[in-house]
Amino acid sequence: MQTPLKIAVVGSGLVGSLLAIYLRKYNHTVHVFDRSPDIRKLSLSGRSINLAVSDRGWKALDYVGIGDAIRDIAIPMDKRAIHTDENVKFQYYGKDGEAIYSISRGVLNRRMIDLAEEAGAEFYFNTRIWDVTLATATLHIGEKEEGEWTPLKYDIVFGADGAFSRVRHRMQRQNMFNYQQNFLSTGYKELNIPANPDGTYKLNKNSLHIWPRGEYMLIALPNLDGSFTCTLFMPFEGQNSFEELTDVRSVENFFLKNFPDTINAIQNLTEDFFKNPTSSLVTMQCYPWTYHDKVALIGDACHAIVPFYGQGMNAGFEDISVLNEMIEKYGDDWLRVFSEYQISRKPNADAIAELSYRNFMEMSSDTASEKFLLQKEIEKHFSEKYPEKWMPLYSRVTFSHRPYSEALTIGDKQDQIMDQIMKIDNIENIWKTEEIEQKIIELLES
Repeated sequence: MQTPLKIAVVGSGLVGSLLAIYLRKYNHTVHVFDRSPDIRKLSLSGRSINLAVSDRGWKALDYVGIGDAIRDIAIPMDKRAIHTDENVKFQYYGKDGEAIYSISRGVLNRRMIDLAEEAGAEFYFNTRIWDVTLATATLHIGEKEEGEWTPLKYDIVFGADGAFSRVRHRMQRQNMFNYQQNFLSTGYKELNIPANPDGTYKLNKNSLHIWPRGEYMLIALPNLDGSFTCTLFMPFEGQNSFEELTDVRSVENFFLKNFPDTINAIQNLTEDFFKNPTSSLVTMQCYPWTYHDKVALIGDACHAIVPFYGQGMNAGFEDISVLNEMIEKYGDDWLRVFSEYQISRKPNADAIAELSYRNFMEMSSDTASEKFLLQKEIEKHFSEKYPEKWMPLYSRVTFSHRPYSEALTIGDKQDQIMDQIMKIDNIENIWKTEEIEQKIIELLES
């Protein structure tokens, strides 16, 4: 148990809302601040990528008893549907029954705020925080940056306010704070495939759909109402880029040439294309994540990543699981709690950032390759026969609770092994033989 404190959480997004529920479990007074209006009173923005909840996320949700409430608004996806030319190929995730769950960011955020309020957290929307006095955990709020600010003192402040965190911005101005951000030259735009008139799905409901095209790609994830949220990822500039798509005709011609099977499915293609913003993708890393026993960063505020492994939210939720483990271990010793939390999480946050960046190439290019699909078949076959010797990287990241850093290290070794296996003559015909199995075992033991 802990002595109840007065705690501020800056940011009412997914991580901030879940953190508030965890803190209320210890009877802390929890105030959640957000500069934006209450999302429950807004129409959704048209700049989202659907989320994929996987095992790490479910662990954090189930621990505080809200997993089933979230499952009610999620759709299981047990496979990728890879759209190449006229064909669709299915690649199943993990073992039988293992799935990631598609969920609308906006729908989930609304539900999480409701659940946090039910747990006793208080939310303050349209509240701008301009500065934080780190030593005293004091927030400074006001209408304008140049105007008068009101100080609000807390025992602890958590910065859960995303990749461009105001709390982190303040921490960056202290000595020995390391910070870097890298924007991809690729951006994204949200599109939509509506349901059929009878409410059924135009595409396979239980799949994450990918149209891999090399430097650019389209993905689609299912929603409860029969629609799909689509995301077009492509470079901002150059050939096959957003820069080239400037009018209705250029957009229509581009989709007709590159995604012909979506033309009839994305009914409001050009309207959505020009109405919805083109958004950027950033990886952000920093350290330290905490200031004494007064202030801590969590989620995207300390480790924003690109979305290509579907782990951004899951990693943020796992931050909370680890923070909670430290609270259970060290109780009121918040200095130790914060120290052990950041030491535990930093290497794993760096690892999933690297894995997410790499996965863009897998999704946009490799999934269209026959060689890649064969490699995944070989890995799946071997791992099912020798589960103690091989867990595929995707399963290690998505369907386990092992550290991301371990997944990165083991995944690199597995890649080196598979590079050698795929170079064996006639591999496409002999991959199920004992000879190949023994070769993999030999390489694992070398």
